[in-house]
Amino acid sequence: MTAPTKPPHHSPADTVSGPPAGEQPPAATTDPATTDPVTAGQASGTHLHSPVIDWFDDHARDLPWRRPEAGAWGVMVSEFMLQQTPVSRVLPVYEQWLARWPRPADLAAESPGEAVRAWGRLGYPRRALRLHGAAVAITERHAGDVPADHAQLLALPGIGEYTAAAVASFAYGQRHAVLDTNVRRVFARAVTGVRYPPNATTAAERKLARALLPEDEKVAARWAAASMELGALVCTARNETCHRCPIAARCAWRLAGKPEHDGPARRGQTYAGTDRQVRGKLLAVLREAHTPVAQAELDRVWHEPVQRARALDGLVSDGLVEPLAGGLYRLPLT
Repeated sequence: MTAPTKPPHHSPADTVSGPPAGEQPPAATTDPATTDPVTAGQASGTHLHSPVIDWFDDHARDLPWRRPEAGAWGVMVSEFMLQQTPVSRVLPVYEQWLARWPRPADLAAESPGEAVRAWGRLGYPRRALRLHGAAVAITERHAGDVPADHAQLLALPGIGEYTAAAVASFAYGQRHAVLDTNVRRVFARAVTGVRYPPNATTAAERKLARALLPEDEKVAARWAAASMELGALVCTARNETCHRCPIAARCAWRLAGKPEHDGPARRGQTYAGTDRQVRGKLLAVLREAHTPVAQAELDRVWHEPVQRARALDGLVSDGLVEPLAGGLYRLPLT
């Protein structure tokens, strides 16, 4: 099966959709701790589905993994690449990846080191190893076809609840709660009336997401994609554009006056000077080399020896780098 066809991207609207004539918007709920997620979801869902999906029909971006020809493998590759990485950075790597490995078996036939090499500078390169492991398992267990069954997807190496639900929903049109950062933020604001969701996904959020799912399978799959796009384009973490939001008139956070976040501090993403930066520099040398690299060459990428050694040890421990005799290193072959 292939991914459902998605509409091309148009310019965002400049108006806010309101409730139907004579209908009052739901009262804002500002304390998620006292909100039953099932009750909140059931009360809000019918008011949110149609305007969000209608907005998506008009404003969804035309992305390659949303096209029918992407298939389930294209959807899976995109989901791995898009974790903690913006679309603009993913697009060129995604296109190169699918041109080289159009099916899971094509990737499975290569060494895991080639997956790491092709990952380039997307960051978090362990995702490349996990995607390679999933491709091997798909080839061995499912005759090279990405399974449609949610449990079988979840059983693949490197596949968690989010990715299994996303592939089942976006590739196969199934009814699953797909909770990424964007969706969690939309639900936190529109339904529970807070600016940001918790730092880690909670059981209450999962209950709310399930309660918000439309009953119809195809509509539910569309809702999953639409709510994610709304969070990516309109209900963003900073500088949200409520005048473009199709559910602004029903949004509990907006109706409450947009109260400031009063939960745990939001985690910042630092990079400069961290072990992540050092790991990236070391991997860049190994990606460019097609023969083993000497320790001395790696030593030149970072001035601080203790941090450099720690970063290299971490890469070896994670299976991203293979040490050889004589102080040589290479991307993994097995």
